[in-house]
Amino acid sequence: MTIDVHSHYFRYPDHFSEDFKHQARRARSGVEVDLTVRWDEYAASASQCRKTVVFGGKARLSGLWVPDREVAAYVAEHPDRLIGFLAVDPTQPGWQDELEEGHQALGLKGVKLMPMYAGFSPDSRELDYLWEYATRHQLPVLLHTGTTFIDKAPLEYTLPRRLDPVATRFPEVRMILAHLGHPYEGECVAVIRKHPNVYADISALHYRPFQFYHSLMLVQEYGVWDKLLFGTDYPFTTVDATLDGLRNLNRMLEGTALPRLDAARMEQMIARDTLKLLGLE
Repeated sequence: MTIDVHSHYFRYPDHFSEDFKHQARRARSGVEVDLTVRWDEYAASASQCRKTVVFGGKARLSGLWVPDREVAAYVAEHPDRLIGFLAVDPTQPGWQDELEEGHQALGLKGVKLMPMYAGFSPDSRELDYLWEYATRHQLPVLLHTGTTFIDKAPLEYTLPRRLDPVATRFPEVRMILAHLGHPYEGECVAVIRKHPNVYADISALHYRPFQFYHSLMLVQEYGVWDKLLFGTDYPFTTVDATLDGLRNLNRMLEGTALPRLDAARMEQMIARDTLKLLGLE
């Protein structure tokens, strides 16, 4: 059964600033995106999904703030299906206390970071406490890497190469680089190939099928299919839509001499025992 390693919990519009909501229209060519999370909607499109990792997010700079207590409450409503991650914004005072509270008091099982959205570099020594804590308590850390629509968010902090020195200093931390680092997939592939405990998810990539094909061909040519994890990015898309997008990539190539993606390796990724890899069993 499939594990969705990348889904969100928001209360829309409560958790977003007016500026964030306005700029989010860039994600859909000027159309306002409804980020309302509806469990029934998600579950109806996730019949093949056994477990789902869910998180909120904290990025004061960009205008997003979801309290961990609300994520924990959402997980408590569906404990057989959801695994909750806490979030911290290291630019804000008290983030260390929030890290400990989310883990120890609320029982959340991993950490979500948004370096670009919050405006911090993940390889800064100021975050060593977080990486040491994650090492000590065996918490996986999922980081946004790649593009954004928010003008305040520095692209420099989202580059996958920023995680290379972190993985070197803290090799036991299991990291997930979200969105395969799009559009910096080459950097992402180099980083996940190099470090045994660093993975990437393929969430929110199927909207651009030809680019997605090229990204996965890069994965295939570098031999890192085993480092990819399935994820959706709900509520931006769903499990069924992501599966359909993946399985239609080779069909798009019919009538061409372009090389095909290894369908068997793709199916192995879809069925991967992600919970075991991340220590979440």
